[in-house]
Amino acid sequence: MSDAKDYLVQSVDRGTVNISEDVVAAIAALAVSEVEGVSGLSSSFTADLKEMLGRKNMSKGVELTMEEDMVRVEAFVIITYGYEIPAVAAAIQENVISAVEGMTGLKVAAVNVDIVGISQPKA
Repeated sequence: MSDAKDYLVQSVDRGTVNISEDVVAAIAALAVSEVEGVSGLSSSFTADLKEMLGRKNMSKGVELTMEEDMVRVEAFVIITYGYEIPAVAAAIQENVISAVEGMTGLKVAAVNVDIVGISQPKA
């Protein structure tokens, strides 16, 4: 996702609601991190650098593609060793769809889960 702030505009009875793409990405990232077997999310060097400079990146490891009132989510996930990858990926997809659709009213077209690493279980 670029640094340009894009907003999703929804018309309601008394005006409009503008939701930042960063907010949608943060909702998706938090939904991913809630799934058992997920060790963390992976991000780009640029996102890591921003975080080191003190700017908290709530959407780390998640990229969005917007299509009118639909959103596609790409999650870059680190799995904990010993968990069944297809089961964890399916749980991630369900949790992200539920969270994003429930909190924003947007429809999720797809949740693509990219397993980019594996980590030791926490003792």
